Amino acid sequence: MLNLFHTQIENISLHRVGNKSKNEPIFLSSKPFSLTDEMAGLLKEYFFKPFREKEENYYRFSHEADIEFNEIFKLVAELFENPSDFHAISKKITSYLYEQSNHPHIKSGEVYVAHLTDAMLDNQKIDAIGIFKSELKHDFLQFRESDENLEILIRQGININKLDKGCIVFNTGKEEGFKVLSVDSNRYDAKYWLENFLGLEPLTDENFYTKNYLKFCQNFAKDVVLPAEDKQQEVLFMNRAVNHFAKNDAFEESSFLNEVMENPELIPEFKHYKVEKGPKYSIEDVSNFDIANKAVSDARKKMKNVIQLDTNIQIKMDFINPESAEKFVEKGWDEERQMYYYLVYFNKEQKS
Repeated sequence: MLNLFHTQIENISLHRVGNKSKNEPIFLSSKPFSLTDEMAGLLKEYFFKPFREKEENYYRFSHEADIEFNEIFKLVAELFENPSDFHAISKKITSYLYEQSNHPHIKSGEVYVAHLTDAMLDNQKIDAIGIFKSELKHDFLQFRESDENLEILIRQGININKLDKGCIVFNTGKEEGFKVLSVDSNRYDAKYWLENFLGLEPLTDENFYTKNYLKFCQNFAKDVVLPAEDKQQEVLFMNRAVNHFAKNDAFEESSFLNEVMENPELIPEFKHYKVEKGPKYSIEDVSNFDIANKAVSDARKKMKNVIQLDTNIQIKMDFINPESAEKFVEKGWDEERQMYYYLVYFNKEQKS
């Protein structure tokens, strides 16, 4: 779990890269940027905000031949080992980004390379390197008094509420390619930042497998359980699945199926669905892994436990214990009306 609240910007260098294919220049600052306390506060919010709002999907540096051929991995590793060479290495990082900026869609922008201290990752204090890029410029108004009139000046600048591109490399797991978070707000150049520049691939840890397996279960519920049974059973299946993950430290697939799959006829369907759809979630050969509690909590928050009826009525089944749904909610068929119904038991109405 990540906490950047106490993280400080120890050093920062600013540069600018243009689009190389359009013969736009690169500008490398001669010395690091001197931060004031006010500027540090603004930049920390600008850099860190998207990482607080986004799921913690971790990556690692990789290369098809050997990780030592990944240019950013080498430069970041050098920076961690020799922080006194920070500015010179920041120039190399920016120059490499410029070399990758050779597609007509890629926009010019400012590059910020920062040495970060006191980041908290999995309850451990750790150093990190941040690489950020601002691209999109926005119009804003400035006002100036001139004699007896107030004038409007149109300027262009960066919206500090939205970072265009960024990554944070944590100084842990170097042998596996470090632990990296990345954000990219713009979709017109999807491969440029993540693949061409950084050379990242998903970090297949317990968070990755927990999150992807639950996403797989959610799609199985929608594609198989719902057509075979009904919406109530789809919701109940996902409740049982998430609760199984929540109460166990490790996942074992056969135990999971025996506990969660109330209809045993769906177990072969589940296994067939995993063969067919598993590669999409990188779980086709995975049946045992440690469970990440944070990923389970995130999945529970996103679950839609709502039965939407064609009579403009919604039934929200928000159960910590999925057995409550079967105890207090019954589904039936009314012959006279030729309609399905839900019978809901309760003791008293709760105040909203």
